[in-house]
Amino acid sequence: MNTNNPYAPPAMPAVPLTDDIARHLQGLQYPLTLSFKILALASQATVVDAGGRVVLYTRQKILKFREHVEIFTDSTKSTRLADIRANKVIDWSARYFSTDATGGEIGSVGRRGWRSLWKAHYETFNPGDNVPDFAIREENAGAKVADALLGEIPILGMFTGYFFHPRYLATRTDGRPAMRLTKQPAFFEGRFRIDQLGELTPREELNLVLSFLMLVLLERRRG
Repeated sequence: MNTNNPYAPPAMPAVPLTDDIARHLQGLQYPLTLSFKILALASQATVVDAGGRVVLYTRQKILKFREHVEIFTDSTKSTRLADIRANKVIDWSARYFSTDATGGEIGSVGRRGWRSLWKAHYETFNPGDNVPDFAIREENAGAKVADALLGEIPILGMFTGYFFHPRYLATRTDGRPAMRLTKQPAFFEGRFRIDQLGELTPREELNLVLSFLMLVLLERRRG
């Protein structure tokens, strides 16, 4: 005899606790747009996909001896998606570790020491890896130098973003391209385009997006 209650609501499928990031990135449409307010006291950035959906919002804490960037799903900051923390006081060998809302590892990124002095070179690591899984290299260093130098000139600096567009390419260890970050023209804000160039897992996808975010914040401070 069937004793099921016909008036009971249908059972909902269990959602894996580790699937929060995959669910948040589901249906993501590229290219993404990363933008930040140039005049903000604390560094703030928003990532929006091609469909207009906010992917993440960040606000970097100020007056901290160690970097701490909080990642939220949108500007209301009602739902925390991830945190990025430096493993030491800022220097050339600092690594920035990303964790999700439950403390699970997403990955990490670090600048490649003196190789980044004139041309940006970063390395991205998947969770638990000591050998980099991705390399992020500046494709056109001259554009960044011209953009930084001319950007300090009154009035002229307002227009440099329309002529110089630094690009950063993320590749796997075998050379396959994964993502590219390109600066876009914009007034009174930094604006970048993120294109996906290869297959990525949700964790790798978010790891690279967060790596690009840290790259923008660090390169912005370098000039």
